[in-house]
Amino acid sequence: MTNYDVIVIGAGPSGMMAAIQARLCGARVAILERNNQVGRKLLLTGGGRCNVTNSADHQELINHIPGNGKFLYSSLDQFDASDIIDFFTKAGIELKEEDHGRIFPVSNSARSIRDALLNKIKALKIDLFLNQSLKSIQQSPQSQHIQSIRTQNGLELTTQSLILATGGKSYSRTGSQGDGYGFAQKLGHSITPLYPTEVPLLSNDPFIQSKELQGISLTDINLSLINERNKIITQHRMGMVFTHFGYSGPAVLRCSGHVNLWLMKHPQTVAQLRLDLTPDWTISTLDQFGQTHRQKELVTLLKHWIPEKLARLILKNLNLDGHLAYKNLSPQQAQDLWTLIKEFPLTAYQSQKLDKAFVTGGGVNLKEVVPQTMASKLVNGLYFCGELLDINGYTGGFNMTTAFVTGAVAGRHAALELKQP
Repeated sequence: MTNYDVIVIGAGPSGMMAAIQARLCGARVAILERNNQVGRKLLLTGGGRCNVTNSADHQELINHIPGNGKFLYSSLDQFDASDIIDFFTKAGIELKEEDHGRIFPVSNSARSIRDALLNKIKALKIDLFLNQSLKSIQQSPQSQHIQSIRTQNGLELTTQSLILATGGKSYSRTGSQGDGYGFAQKLGHSITPLYPTEVPLLSNDPFIQSKELQGISLTDINLSLINERNKIITQHRMGMVFTHFGYSGPAVLRCSGHVNLWLMKHPQTVAQLRLDLTPDWTISTLDQFGQTHRQKELVTLLKHWIPEKLARLILKNLNLDGHLAYKNLSPQQAQDLWTLIKEFPLTAYQSQKLDKAFVTGGGVNLKEVVPQTMASKLVNGLYFCGELLDINGYTGGFNMTTAFVTGAVAGRHAALELKQP
């Protein structure tokens, strides 16, 4: 039976970074991966380009991680976006910054990021076991300290530190099947409810059922989720798309986790959303524009901001003829028109399932994890990192940052705490 100082379960971005950092701290390290290659999910991130991190400062990063981002304060003091950039730059990967602080490889290929991690693993002589699914974890009968692991294929290894980096349940076809949650529970940890986030929303709105807006894309809107008192829960100014099943696009994806949390608490209802189609305009300035162009037909006027199909739907909802000139509207009709433009209602009854989501919400309960080290508060020698934890962020490099940061911190402390008397 082979002994290692640190064993990492899962060769995704967080697991690979954990193994590398543990090895750099002097530990003898092994990684076990259930797939026949490392980083399968990583290859799909950022549309296959891999948004490795975001240049935002610590507070902005945390603001863009609505799922328990504050847990990362102490981790970011140890390893942050600048360290991620430095790591890949030293590995020979040229990076570039795009809009909203997103950092990508110049190659525009996630494979170059995956290969940089894999090459580092090989250079550091970290033992990598592929096609190995974890079967059981043994603890010392006396101290309950992690002692050894066994795989489905009969491989048995001993260790003093075990890092679970098995990922969530999103993109299950890449091997992220959620088995890490079961192992955490067997070791005494609780799992907060899992839900999809960064995922398209499903709707039974009449214009979705009729498919009359299918395929329409809006590039600059403000989408809000509101509660029963008409108060905004979250809002995002980005683009969105009407689909045959509901809504998608960046603003929708950012609202989706909040929608699912709302629906979990209110299972007998639908989520109410409001769409501001002209975020830079007020009702007053819209009316002024209408008065300036008062000879124009309504459908022509609205096409200044929105696609014709949507314009016609809005006018139909108000029983207004699209050929009517703006000058012929009554003050109340004008008010109703611009109010609907500013507060177009949408509903969602659920999102697509977890296996369609970019990110898993929920996970290992953070009350049971030490934020400075990623160590379990319940089991000596056990650490967590990545999507397995109850942490989730928006797209834009924030989830990958969380993976690398928690992985680095878990790896370093799993190795360094072995050396403490």
